[in-house]
Amino acid sequence: MKRRDFIKTSALIAAAAGTSGILKASAVPDAWQPEEPTDERLIVSAPMLQNYADTSMGVVFAVSALANGYVLVSENPDLSDARKVLCGGYRVTDIDDRVIRVRLTGLKPATRYYYRIGADRISYEGGYQMKILGNEEDPRVYSFTTAGEGAAAHFCVINDTHARWEPFGRAIEKIAALSPSCVIWNGDASNVEETVEAQMRIFLTPAIDRKDYAACMPYLFCPGNHDNRGMANRHLERVWMFRQAEERLPRDWDLGRNFAVRMGDVALIGLDTAEDKLDTNPKFAGLFTSGPYREAQTEWLREALSREEIRTAPFLVAFCHIPLFDSNPRHNPGDVAPADTDPQYSTDFAYWQRTCARMWTPLLKEAGCQLVITAHQHRYHYDAPTAERPWGQIVGGGPEMGPTGHFPTVIEGLVRNGQLEITVHNLLTDAVQDRFTFSPRP
Repeated sequence: MKRRDFIKTSALIAAAAGTSGILKASAVPDAWQPEEPTDERLIVSAPMLQNYADTSMGVVFAVSALANGYVLVSENPDLSDARKVLCGGYRVTDIDDRVIRVRLTGLKPATRYYYRIGADRISYEGGYQMKILGNEEDPRVYSFTTAGEGAAAHFCVINDTHARWEPFGRAIEKIAALSPSCVIWNGDASNVEETVEAQMRIFLTPAIDRKDYAACMPYLFCPGNHDNRGMANRHLERVWMFRQAEERLPRDWDLGRNFAVRMGDVALIGLDTAEDKLDTNPKFAGLFTSGPYREAQTEWLREALSREEIRTAPFLVAFCHIPLFDSNPRHNPGDVAPADTDPQYSTDFAYWQRTCARMWTPLLKEAGCQLVITAHQHRYHYDAPTAERPWGQIVGGGPEMGPTGHFPTVIEGLVRNGQLEITVHNLLTDAVQDRFTFSPRP
């Protein structure tokens, strides 16, 4: 099934299925609804660790009613000296009836922490009429390890999951078996999401067996073009949190999902290629601003690559959703003004991002980047380095299960014996599809 046909078919399935009951794992997210809790639980999902970093970590979970949430965190497994961190930032807490987001800051690099989530049920009738009706804590104690030079240099990458539960479930089971330090979700987790509930089903309550898949496994996120589409996705940070303001320069206030993280001998760089259509495309009615967003990331990238912990890492790997290179002259480079259409190209959407490539790849080249891991095309392939483009590019596979040449992937990176070993796992055959080895930067 072609990429465009897959998206259309998924939308039709959702419309035909309706929104009641639990559908099979092959259904799209808007057609699936979790069972209503019978015991009136307040906390209705396992926590999800978001925005893996060396001195901070995000903890997000779902609730069933208006609540004020918190995390108890400690270096001790029994939480005997736990610090209580409330949701929200300074001044007031963040009261919400669906998603609780807690950002833990002031942590130590490459350190294991233990935590428990909790929430207070809130009655709110006005500015002077609010009270706590009761408290609930998840009895389980979870753990995570922060990033840093002392962390294990081991990561996995998934992409284009599009809320297809069978391939997503296979990816999660493979990741559990590999047990990396973190996972990079390289875009298009969504289709077109109009409600926060739909986003919650994707990230917090997916229809897979391993409900606590991200409770001890931290995630980083590079949004894809579909993660911008739909009224809810315009504010994805309500479910996938931004970093706190103190973790970003004032110039980078709105770059809450870009990341530059040191993990052992590897520096991880996360970029957002944004939409696969121009802002001038009539379909978007002038309501997208991907162009200025990409330019802002260029200045962020220049600064990030110069940071000591990034500059001195033996290996530099960048991640973004839309590829930065494509050898096929028929593939649309994403800069065909004003409406993305030209008969010389096979599609009216970007197969790759020439604009981003012109802005970002000179900086990546100068920094000695060895590998860029991308997605979007729904078909796995590898572009070997060249003299003009000295970094390799891996394009991860999409969610289709069965068509010739199409299969979902988990891309694994591991530093061993002074080399960065990349293994591409084929989730359709449960076999290794490819292996690559990269030497340290000069």
